[in-house]
Amino acid sequence: KLKNTTNIKRVKMKTIFQDLEYLSKEVKDKEAKKIVKELEENFHLLRTKSGLSQLMGKKKLAKITRNVAYEEELKALQVELIKLQNWVYDNNKRVMIIFEGRDAAGKGGSIKRFTQYLNPRKFRVVALQKPTEVETGQFYFQRYFQHLPNPGEITFFDRSWYNRAIVEPVFDFCTPEQYTKFMKEVPEIEHALIDDGIILIKLWYSITKENQQKRFKERMTNPLKHWKLSPVDQKAQEMWDKVTYYKEEMFSRSHTSYAPWVIVDSNDKKRARLESIRYVLSKIDYEGKEDANINLHHDPEIVERYHRISHKEQ
Repeated sequence: KLKNTTNIKRVKMKTIFQDLEYLSKEVKDKEAKKIVKELEENFHLLRTKSGLSQLMGKKKLAKITRNVAYEEELKALQVELIKLQNWVYDNNKRVMIIFEGRDAAGKGGSIKRFTQYLNPRKFRVVALQKPTEVETGQFYFQRYFQHLPNPGEITFFDRSWYNRAIVEPVFDFCTPEQYTKFMKEVPEIEHALIDDGIILIKLWYSITKENQQKRFKERMTNPLKHWKLSPVDQKAQEMWDKVTYYKEEMFSRSHTSYAPWVIVDSNDKKRARLESIRYVLSKIDYEGKEDANINLHHDPEIVERYHRISHKEQ
């Protein structure tokens, strides 16, 4: 609006805030002068936190402050993830991170923050579709084995073979015999992978029933998130208790000392992202870790091994 005023067109400035004093002297147009005065007052308020609070309101300022702190902390942790990736690549290590949880628990958003600044040539995100007719007739783990990390690589599994532990029995996508066979085999399979040198981390993102419902509603109203909706999602609330049963069975039968389940309280998405990244970094002794400019000790109120967690989904 200032730039469209006749008397302002001749004024050269980098930004309005940098030249407020000059503008207040030069501007003759009454409407433009009033705008400049308001800018001067706001600029004065922007200098102090109390002024910002006065200008925007305490709640809005608190939200902005939290967001800024979150972004700064996230970037610092992502710097450490780059160090970790370089160490994995340079030492031909293999890292496999499994992300599991109820629908809308925040698995995809967390993976996005894990991988945001990583070298795309040194990691993969694995998110498999439902098995084909050929794959259905194969050894159950076969289609997952081809996506195991190669030397120097990190793979992020957005859901994994644990579909057979919860989703498939809940929605009758497998037989009771197939389910029983899987639950017996999975600890042995994971033990073999770890014996072969793979670093395996299993994360379960935990939310309450109420928060799941809120996130489903957001998906329905936000056109950018419509793609996340599926027929299974729509039944998730109805099947809540059945999922809880199979989830507890999965934990009790596949939680081991060598491949423990780690529960992430994801009712607050941002805290869940920060603390799950922090947990992964804390479990691997990568080069340059000692020089980190950020705390790498995860919050036990947000991230903890299965047997020490008090379940917040119930």
